[in-house]
Amino acid sequence: MVDIETVAIVGAGTMGSGIAHVFARSGFQVLLFDVEQRFLDRALGQIRTNLGREAAKGKLDAAEVETALARITATVDRDALTNAEFAVEAAPERFEMKAEIFRALDRILPESAILASNTSSISITRLGALTGRAAQVIGMHFFNPVPVMALVEVVRGLATSDSTYATVHELSVLVGKTPVEVSDAPGFVSNRVLMPLINEAAFAVMEGVATPEAIDQVFKLGMAHPMGPLTLADFIGLDVCVDILRVLQEGFGDPKYRPCPLLVRMVDAGWLGRKSGRGFYTYQKQFL
Repeated sequence: MVDIETVAIVGAGTMGSGIAHVFARSGFQVLLFDVEQRFLDRALGQIRTNLGREAAKGKLDAAEVETALARITATVDRDALTNAEFAVEAAPERFEMKAEIFRALDRILPESAILASNTSSISITRLGALTGRAAQVIGMHFFNPVPVMALVEVVRGLATSDSTYATVHELSVLVGKTPVEVSDAPGFVSNRVLMPLINEAAFAVMEGVATPEAIDQVFKLGMAHPMGPLTLADFIGLDVCVDILRVLQEGFGDPKYRPCPLLVRMVDAGWLGRKSGRGFYTYQKQFL
């Protein structure tokens, strides 16, 4: 039986706010941290909106919206996380940023606390080695949008203990997700398979093989994908795709993972997909 009441979420972006949502909805006290109050305010607004949608669809009692929101404490003070028994890091996909967070969490959280990363590609073993509790470090890779998507990749680092894995497996079920055990390797399963697909689709556009619309139609109609790879890339964020591809390239030492130059140029131009209003397609601009 999981003996965890308070969960710290570090990072209040799209993924962090979604993770806070599902933990609060499931009865946990949530400490949501980010470096600026505006990020927290935006996250709380998004969580309220998404809870309201769930209530409107009958997936949640209307009264539970305010109850769930009341379980979330937003803070810009990282030391306020000291009472958490479990933490999920949900920072951007940059090793040095995650490394700093893991060192800080290791310092301020109780010795018994488990430290999880929502990383989609970075080594759990490497993050765990930065702490004094490598056996309690694990990957908990949620998928966007977190309140909707059922999967959690539970990633075991080289030193992750069986008890840590069992706790996170049970936590995943308690927040309504389906955990799938994965060993630590660059990109795990999901992005090791997905990102080369997105990259090749970008190469096909760059080389004039087909338009983004045509490529996506091939995958929707021919492979029964719910959305094509370039629509999905825009949804994920082209900057995130490039970051993951670079992790794969470095981790495997294989040039086949080299990010498509078109993807790199688009990121350099600030064309990040849905969140910036332009990627392979154009969208109503969202706040980053």
